[in-house]
Amino acid sequence: MRVVKRLLPTLLIAGTALGSAQAEEGMWTFDHLPARQLKQQYGFEPSAEWINHVIQSSARLAEGCSASFVSGDGLVMTNHHCANTCLTDLSDKTHDYFHDGFSAADVFKEPQCPGMELDRLDQVKDVTGRVADMTSGKHGADYAKALQAASSVLTKECAGGDATHWRCDVVTLYHGGQTALYRYRRYQDVRLVMAPDQDIAFFGGDPDNFTFPRYDIDLSMLRVFEDGKPVHTPFFKFDPKGPKAGELVFTSGNPGRTQRSLPASALTFQRDVILPTIIGVYSTSEGALWQYSRESKEHLIEAQNTLFGVQNGLKSLSGTVKALREPGIMEKREAEDRALQAWIDADAERRKIYGEPFKKVEAALAIQRQSYGHDFAIARIVHGLLGDAVMLVSAAQERQKPDAERRAGYHDAELAELEAEISAKVPVHVDLETMTLALGMTAMRQMLGEDDAAVHLVLGTKSPDERAAELMQGTKLADPAQRLALYKGGAKAIQASTDPMIVLARQLQPVLDVIRNRSRDQIEAPMHEAQGAIARAQFARAQAEGQADTLYPDATFSPRLSYGTVKGWQDGAKTIAPFTNFAGMYKHATGSDPFRLPQVWLDAKPHLTLSTNLDFVSTNDIVGGNSGSPVINRQGNVVGLIFDGNLDSLAGDLYYDGERNRAVSTDTSAIMAALKTVYHADALAQELEQGHL
Repeated sequence: MRVVKRLLPTLLIAGTALGSAQAEEGMWTFDHLPARQLKQQYGFEPSAEWINHVIQSSARLAEGCSASFVSGDGLVMTNHHCANTCLTDLSDKTHDYFHDGFSAADVFKEPQCPGMELDRLDQVKDVTGRVADMTSGKHGADYAKALQAASSVLTKECAGGDATHWRCDVVTLYHGGQTALYRYRRYQDVRLVMAPDQDIAFFGGDPDNFTFPRYDIDLSMLRVFEDGKPVHTPFFKFDPKGPKAGELVFTSGNPGRTQRSLPASALTFQRDVILPTIIGVYSTSEGALWQYSRESKEHLIEAQNTLFGVQNGLKSLSGTVKALREPGIMEKREAEDRALQAWIDADAERRKIYGEPFKKVEAALAIQRQSYGHDFAIARIVHGLLGDAVMLVSAAQERQKPDAERRAGYHDAELAELEAEISAKVPVHVDLETMTLALGMTAMRQMLGEDDAAVHLVLGTKSPDERAAELMQGTKLADPAQRLALYKGGAKAIQASTDPMIVLARQLQPVLDVIRNRSRDQIEAPMHEAQGAIARAQFARAQAEGQADTLYPDATFSPRLSYGTVKGWQDGAKTIAPFTNFAGMYKHATGSDPFRLPQVWLDAKPHLTLSTNLDFVSTNDIVGGNSGSPVINRQGNVVGLIFDGNLDSLAGDLYYDGERNRAVSTDTSAIMAALKTVYHADALAQELEQGHL
């Protein structure tokens, strides 16, 4: 999946958007918090010290989750499902940590999570002017290359020659209306401290997913080390009492990507092309993984994390499609687009500045529509060891270029992360990877036809099953030492390699270059230009109307703060209370999957206070990427742990509905009771209470 992350974003265009906040809506950057709204609604004014404390105590897992420091000795709290990959990678034939949980005997027996990186925000710098200067007067491919060069210069300056310790991201905000440079303190020694059983972390399974009431403790505890010792950082104090109904609470996290003001034409393309394609792939994968996991216990251990992710993705994406098909949604967006273009057209100077950006979006989408199926089918097979091979070939190719001309992911400031990925001691499950590679090749042949040149290049005269087996049996790339040697050897080593995965990656490289360049020059660059013009026009109009402080940038998997209250909602005639408790959990249990409680929880029942709050909902505005976010109170203490949203929140990447959108969290009172009474993790509970080991 590492290389897919570098290739597929160009196939899943969903740029940043511009939202106008109503009530508790908004995912706010820390340098643009809704101070007026907070003071008016709650009489709360966050001080500079409060804001800095929240920033420095929050964290991000690079693979796509949020987290927080909860002791001064590097202890980190996040979700169980955010540590699933670590739990799976550390498991073996005799230990299934994903399902059975894990607890380290002491701090120096906490195992390192292979390939995991945690980042903590250090600095945000506005670089809008510099990017504008470097791209001025450029369009299309020239504009894309100028953006690439700007990213190279800015990230290199930001890292200061120490990319091992600093991660620097150029973040586009407000559709390109603003560009910021985010610098993070990078930690690449992240260790597993504790995780409960999967049966309590995902109690209720898929039937309860994205619903409420919920009865989960979706928790894992990690620890960050540096130079062989736990790091010492600012941290959130752990409040074991949890929140109260109606209380003001904040979520500090890294929401993924939303599209709340994406032009109607782009939303239509998402609804009609992108999402159905991905849902189809996920549906096929779900069936294959389901069958594979039932062939043996070993296969179950290997596949369960991937299957969990696929099922979660299916439900989430299906919710987005449903939202896009709701009556009036597309019509409303189309009306907003027409109104903004009319505002631009009403003044000759505005027309000169902003032009006709919606037409540029439509032109870029016309190109993407023609190439999407072809490009997606090829990109789908670039995962696992073949993905590693493509990454190694790309690294050798890109590192021969001047830094300013390299693709994102291969700039000097990013090579430390790249090398860490290549050398990570992540186990390779040969049977599982052979099956998924064959499945991808089968889908590629079905989508493109057996006479397609790319199909011939990949399969030759063999069937997908035969070709996948041949590649997996012949490759040595499962050994991280082999991957690292090829990376260190550069272009010469890559060209000399006879490893079948590397040979195929070399053959695929020209095809992938065409895909990347077309997407960058003919789709991404024009979309970026057009969306930037749309955002600047929206800003100008909002300023003229005195509403500029109600605008917030769309999510970009960068640090944000949302606020809300602990509050249930009305579902027709049914009132949904904001809290569940242990008593409800035991009542909900049936003894059969997915409502089976682990034996330790059955044994602990007589010793628990059953009225203890377990999960709660709040009006905080969240989306994917907020998993693992801390819920904090006015004092800056953690009172909950975000792990999900309700069904109505699945439309959250398109719009926020304060009446029904809810964030779902585990209460800190339940976490403390679980640690003390169920798992007897007394040392860990004491560390949370005291703030240190």
